[in-house]
Amino acid sequence: MILCVGEILADMIGTVRDGQVYYERKAGGAPFNVACGVRQFGVPSAFVGSVGCDLIGDFLEKFAQERGLDELCLRRDENRNTTLAFVQLDENGDRSFCFYRKNTADYHLPEISDDLLGRADIVHVGSLMLSEEEGRAYAVSLMNRAHAAGKLVSFDINFRTDIFRNEEEAVSVYRKVIALADIVKFSEDEVETFGAEYVNGLNEKLVCITLGKDGCMWRYRGAERRLATIDVKPVDTTGAGDAFYAGVLSRLDGTNPGQWTDRLLSDALTYGNVCGALNTLGRGAIDHLPTLEEIARRLG
Repeated sequence: MILCVGEILADMIGTVRDGQVYYERKAGGAPFNVACGVRQFGVPSAFVGSVGCDLIGDFLEKFAQERGLDELCLRRDENRNTTLAFVQLDENGDRSFCFYRKNTADYHLPEISDDLLGRADIVHVGSLMLSEEEGRAYAVSLMNRAHAAGKLVSFDINFRTDIFRNEEEAVSVYRKVIALADIVKFSEDEVETFGAEYVNGLNEKLVCITLGKDGCMWRYRGAERRLATIDVKPVDTTGAGDAFYAGVLSRLDGTNPGQWTDRLLSDALTYGNVCGALNTLGRGAIDHLPTLEEIARRLG
């Protein structure tokens, strides 16, 4: 089972029609997207997060309950509103974000029981919580507990300048958390932010790097491979990286680093490429996750 922990929020996806901007509400939040993707791709998953006692929180709780996750631990915060992310799409379906996130619920997370942690194979940690001291302490504690319990730890950089306004300070915080992970996902832009030399130096970790329409690459213990993706015309790239990563983690579930051959890693990231590409064919991060049959057809 893959246990995903961190932000759950509403993506408010904007469209301009007749000179007016209309927002469509979609469930989102990178680790929640991953949890839903993992389950969609046939692997048990659990999610731990927090929302407010408000209309958006009601929507997200109902949505999460309907996704068929194997376990859902969703805290309802009476003192904070649910986090919102306003998304603007360009003509290529690429997006930019603006967050409504001043003392909102997403990083005030519930404690995870030893029982739930014990049933996980991979513990995947979201990054938005790192913008706050409380969230940083939570992430470090959880990752240390996971390692002590013999679990693999996954971390998605998912760097948002709208959340981390001091880039130098944020990179320093991130590096402390990256040091605790076994599997780390970067985008091509994030490699530039953190520095290619630093990323190349993460030799003992499995590093997955998304390259947009050019696919992805992995690096692990001195080996690396670049893998092309399938050709699609994106409608909305929101959550494409999360669908990719859900595909990768779903293929690595139940394995250990001693089994990570070149072939296994390349197969896992090729699978992720197809998941991410197909997810761009509809709006929202979760509503258009591909089915196992659709993935199999594109894998050939």
